Amino acid sequence: MAGAESWAWLGSALASFIFLWSVVERQLPASLTHRLAAWAERLFSHLSPYLEITISEHGAERFNRSDIFLAAEAYLSAACARRARKLKAELRKGSKSLQVSVGRVTDDFGGATSPRRSQGRGVTARNRQRRLFTNGPGRGGSKGGGWSHVAFEHPATFDTLAMDPGRKQEIVDDLEMFRDGKEYYAKVGKAWKRGYLLFGPPGTGKSTMIAAMANYLGYDVYDLELTAVTSNTELRKLFIETTGKSIIVIEDIDCSADLSGKRDKAKKRPEKKPGDDDDRPKLPMEPENDDGSKVTLSGLLNFIDGLWSACGGERIIVFTTNHKEELDQALIRRGRMDKHIEMSYCCFEAFKVLAKNYLDITEHELFGEIRCLLEETEMSPADVAENLMPVSKKKMTDTSACLAGLVEALKKAKEEAAAKAKAKEEAEAAAEVGNGKEPDEIK
Repeated sequence: MAGAESWAWLGSALASFIFLWSVVERQLPASLTHRLAAWAERLFSHLSPYLEITISEHGAERFNRSDIFLAAEAYLSAACARRARKLKAELRKGSKSLQVSVGRVTDDFGGATSPRRSQGRGVTARNRQRRLFTNGPGRGGSKGGGWSHVAFEHPATFDTLAMDPGRKQEIVDDLEMFRDGKEYYAKVGKAWKRGYLLFGPPGTGKSTMIAAMANYLGYDVYDLELTAVTSNTELRKLFIETTGKSIIVIEDIDCSADLSGKRDKAKKRPEKKPGDDDDRPKLPMEPENDDGSKVTLSGLLNFIDGLWSACGGERIIVFTTNHKEELDQALIRRGRMDKHIEMSYCCFEAFKVLAKNYLDITEHELFGEIRCLLEETEMSPADVAENLMPVSKKKMTDTSACLAGLVEALKKAKEEAAAKAKAKEEAEAAAEVGNGKEPDEIK
């Protein structure tokens, strides 16, 4: 009872003090009031064990919220939301879900280390809706169309990617080293970027690989359409407008522009003059009729590995191609395309991933026959997946029927490949006979 009376007395005393101070404050000069408030704040700062840190919401960029503010807000919201009694809910632009955060909060950062600071970054990445960008065609002469975007919602992950598990783990390890390698890249003097060349036949999962990489890292994707870029200058501007934590993709680069860099053997080379020590064939770095409206090989090389490529950081550049041999080696050498990943035909390990994805099975009596057929037949993962899909509602639960359909498709592909090989041999034999060789001379 005495304790309750003490608390009541303290509350009454505080209320009286606040009332009296409000009366006295109105009678004092403004300068004296400000001075007393400053003294009181200084006194409390000496007595308080806390350090107050103010983080500007917009920072140097007046119209964009600063990254450090967003990271701190995400961290404090995650750390303090359970204790807070006043929360703020909003649906922010670019977010995929309702964001609940704490308004004004204080948090004890004593002993905070890098893993705790990175928590805010992780929360922000999980909450942010990632985006898929594309560049539009140039408008108004040489002016480009810039980037536009939609929500990136591709569901591919490394768990569902049809590939040998060992090779997948190798790629995941490489991505993690890049993501966590900011200090290392600065130490060795390299721009914080990494290039991946995905090559292989159509339907082998190159685009799916890119989606899995983006989902694993939480990066945005910039799908660069070279045919819509009017000049090297516009290409450079597009690169500058990309953000960190992004994957810049040029798909089917062998078809996007004339970037093969093949030597022009039809033209006569000028005679070598005394003092000329460069006897190497020249790349057609610029088009013959260069009117400043096309992307050139030199422009693309500067895009991926020039001085401008070091602007910003944490960017991955991905090229895809069905014909690696047609690309100029200057474009895909190590340092530009650091890691070459072959996307090959479906192997048995990749098939098991697809069987799990599409049929939710890990074993079946037809697996042995399918293994043998896959070793003898070239079929892309996309074709295997298509044959595993049920053809009707009635067969959605009939896994045996789906696997039997795949077996028939593999047998048919094997027969067609054998027939094609035989026809090719006969054509080559006929050509040899036409060149004057006797049939018994043909091996």
